Amino acid sequence: MGSGCQGHGRGRKAAPPSGPRDDIRFERATVSRELLVIGGGSAGLSAARTAVAAGARPTLVTEGPPGGDCTFTGCVPSKALIEAAARGEDFTAAMRRVRGAVDTVAATENEAALTGEGIEVVRGRAMFLSPYEVEVGTRVLTPDRVVIATGSAPLLPPVPGLRGLDPLTSDTVFSLRRRPRSLAVLGGGAIGCELAQAFARLGTAVTVVEAAGRLLPNEDPEASGVLAARFAAEGIGVRTGAEVSGASRTDGTAVLELADGGRVEAERVLVAVGRRPTTGSLRLAAAQVDLDRRGAVVTSACLATTSPSRVYAAGDVTGRVALTHAAHLMGRVAARNALRRGPPARLDDSVIPRVTFTDPEVAHVGVTEREAARTHPRARVAYLPLNEVDRAVVTGRTDGFVKIIAGPRRLLGDTGGGRVLGATIVSERAGEMVHELALAMRTGMFTGRLAQTVHAYPTYAVGVQQAAAQFVGGYGGRVARPVDQDGSRL
Repeated sequence: MGSGCQGHGRGRKAAPPSGPRDDIRFERATVSRELLVIGGGSAGLSAARTAVAAGARPTLVTEGPPGGDCTFTGCVPSKALIEAAARGEDFTAAMRRVRGAVDTVAATENEAALTGEGIEVVRGRAMFLSPYEVEVGTRVLTPDRVVIATGSAPLLPPVPGLRGLDPLTSDTVFSLRRRPRSLAVLGGGAIGCELAQAFARLGTAVTVVEAAGRLLPNEDPEASGVLAARFAAEGIGVRTGAEVSGASRTDGTAVLELADGGRVEAERVLVAVGRRPTTGSLRLAAAQVDLDRRGAVVTSACLATTSPSRVYAAGDVTGRVALTHAAHLMGRVAARNALRRGPPARLDDSVIPRVTFTDPEVAHVGVTEREAARTHPRARVAYLPLNEVDRAVVTGRTDGFVKIIAGPRRLLGDTGGGRVLGATIVSERAGEMVHELALAMRTGMFTGRLAQTVHAYPTYAVGVQQAAAQFVGGYGGRVARPVDQDGSRL
């Protein structure tokens, strides 16, 4: 890990670069602002706004428009597309909705809006010259503190011939002006599954190719099963356990060759196999900022880097939890520690929920049952199928479940149902339901309190109450069972 939460010493400042760059006139500028933030995505905006709230004057350096991936190529456009597809809109209307949503959100984060908040915005590419100097264009800045928040970019696997197909990624798919007749989605994680279902509902023939043995390999296996069944019902092809060994184009058709001898053909290919930290142009070695084997910035629990100066990092570039709301949290922690306002804050990412916005949604927080079997052998599991939740019954959307994992509290054991360790919900509104469980984890609540809390009827959230009741006497004939130790249920 990187350096701890203590302050860093400041050494002698280095000179601007020499040699081939001697013909460039550098303007040396001591930044009067207390914090320089590199990157205008969720983590960077959060860091800058945290600095303003603390009475500091931040400078935000960003190559593109403020807002970053989430606003322009991630959360905002993808959820707009998903909503349009669910409403039965055609491709043209869906893309119009996407552009409208992006424009609306971006307007709250543009240079004018941020300047009005007290944030100086500088457009350009930042590059470290030393631990104490950052070059932006022809300016050499010497800030007191820095937060690196340059995010991540789609990863293209080293499949022979893949680049020649001009594959789509989450960065480029929303620029399409014509709906592809067929689409091969390489990657069955959250991004791949969300976009696969959206395009299928817009009328594209879709096949998902996933190297792991199931869709959403990081989620509860039963959640994967529910989604696979829904995909099958909607006519979405799924090839799991399928490693792509090569790619080519024949007569205008993209062909993915599989290691088992099979092949998948489509008009276009969308690659969604993961993301890589964006650090290439920063010259982090000059700042003595270490990277790990994945290319992520090494950080301490307080998000300090290994630089001898006050250089922190936040968001996807750290290789930690790659979620917009997690990046927002990290931006706050990094800025607070960089500014040294109050005692050092340590990042706690153990209670950060995640949601895959497919239909049904898949939401999770804390440990999975498989993880609990290794780390909490005395844990218990409450399971409730959605066909026992009245709201799901009346809407006819019963393919899903609520699963809560609880463990004994120190000294008190299972009194009051113990404490919530994790939960997985597969349901139409799972992304809204999971926050009740996240709050229970965050506050160390007795699990039984969830069962005692009156929930409005008929809502999907009643399912959380019914499941929690299984830890304190049972509900509807169901009681919590021991966590699965042999994997027979997984």
